[in-house]
Amino acid sequence: MKNPPPAFNSLNTLSESLHAAFDPHLFHENSETVVARLKSHLTDVSVRGLELTDPAILIRAARELMTTEHESVAAFDEKKLAAIVDLYVRTGIQVHSPGYMGRQFSGTVPLAGVIDFVSSVVNQPSSFYEAGQLPNVAERIMADELNRFIGWDPGRFAMVTTSGGSLANLTALLAARNSTFPGIWSNGESGTSVRPAIAMSEHVHYSLARAVGVLGIGEAQIVRLPVNRRQQIDADRARVALAAAERRNLRVFCLVASAGTTTMGAFDPIDELADVAAEHGSWLHVDGAHGASLLVSDRLRRKLRGIERADSLTWDAHKMMFVPAPCTLLFYRNAEKAMGAFQQRASYVFDEDPDIYGAYDSGDKNFECTKRPMIMPLWTLWAIYGRALFAEKIEYLCRLTHDAHGILLAEPDFETLHHPEANILCFRYRPPGVEKEHLHRLQLEIRKKIRSDGRFFISKVDVEGVAALRVVMMNHQINPEHIRMLIAEIRSTGEHLLTKNAGDQ
Repeated sequence: MKNPPPAFNSLNTLSESLHAAFDPHLFHENSETVVARLKSHLTDVSVRGLELTDPAILIRAARELMTTEHESVAAFDEKKLAAIVDLYVRTGIQVHSPGYMGRQFSGTVPLAGVIDFVSSVVNQPSSFYEAGQLPNVAERIMADELNRFIGWDPGRFAMVTTSGGSLANLTALLAARNSTFPGIWSNGESGTSVRPAIAMSEHVHYSLARAVGVLGIGEAQIVRLPVNRRQQIDADRARVALAAAERRNLRVFCLVASAGTTTMGAFDPIDELADVAAEHGSWLHVDGAHGASLLVSDRLRRKLRGIERADSLTWDAHKMMFVPAPCTLLFYRNAEKAMGAFQQRASYVFDEDPDIYGAYDSGDKNFECTKRPMIMPLWTLWAIYGRALFAEKIEYLCRLTHDAHGILLAEPDFETLHHPEANILCFRYRPPGVEKEHLHRLQLEIRKKIRSDGRFFISKVDVEGVAALRVVMMNHQINPEHIRMLIAEIRSTGEHLLTKNAGDQ
């Protein structure tokens, strides 16, 4: 009888360098290196914007930090790690600086970043309870906590987290479509006698028009709802548009309202639109990705009057709840409707015999099977600091934006385009003598020059076809003096550009 082969010892085949990459002591040292640099980054409250680097130069710098060892696991290099972190921090938007006024994502509460770090290390996907127990419980807790400000029946509503507002909007539209056309999931649109359509204003986030294409409805079946001078949907004129759609054999299964449009931060009249939706038997979805956070403020909650009548709500916590992106909450007034977005089974994830654990699963209500436990930073902040942390900062940012509007009104060479409803303000540099046909290009050139100079980061948006400068106040360390500094820089930049352009003619 032959001797049996020696037992295979997999540990003997692994290099020391591989073991070292997973070593807890090295992890501790790595963390200290990174934390020291992030502390320095957060301590720097200087006015700085964005340092734009030529992509070719950045690629070269990044490649120089990569190991040339390809045959075995390279030894750890602490200096290289420090250089990678420094390059990462330096080349990004400086969201914690008073010079950052350009986008709707925020600097995070530092503790939220710490918890996100924990999530990255323990790696518990949260679509299923057995994989991420605390994240799934935290989702249920935060759903209950935030629903106190929405006002739905505590026993009937549902909430699921998604990776971003675009995905939440698409999921809500799926649920709305399947509610009105229950056979469309299996049979497709060919089985319907009318053409499915969605009603929205031209100022909705582009993700909603994109969702129409993804759903196969087609942009031709978007019913555009008229807006008033404040860029809000006009409920009476919306009725006329919906009646015209019915005459075209369109079945508007969903009406979309915005709670804080991306362009100007306008809040549609949810209460009035709920009446319109009810009259036409349509689902009312509120895209509150930006503005739903105002619900936690006693002073600002009125902006979303009527939200309890909506069928679904998108709420981005990575905007004005100040947690790492992405963290989006998708709420449904009726939990049973939440189950209607997706109608399929998969034996490897969905249990045949429901139990107390599976009741907390969310994989059957969203696109994502593997999903980050994005609720953990939000729940931790809420658990430790409570609602007031969010309400106080949101209220300050809205007051600051109102103050910025007042400062601009006093400047004769600037024009404001609206009264801010929250923390977004659009305006133009418009000194005497600038012809209307040159106004658009001037704003674009100012914004580009401001960005390249690297002190302030602002954005731009077209308002009625003409470019405007846009600020989004997301940092509580900004004060009116920073706003005056920005105005002075815009004026100086604009004067320089006008002089240069005049000389080139």
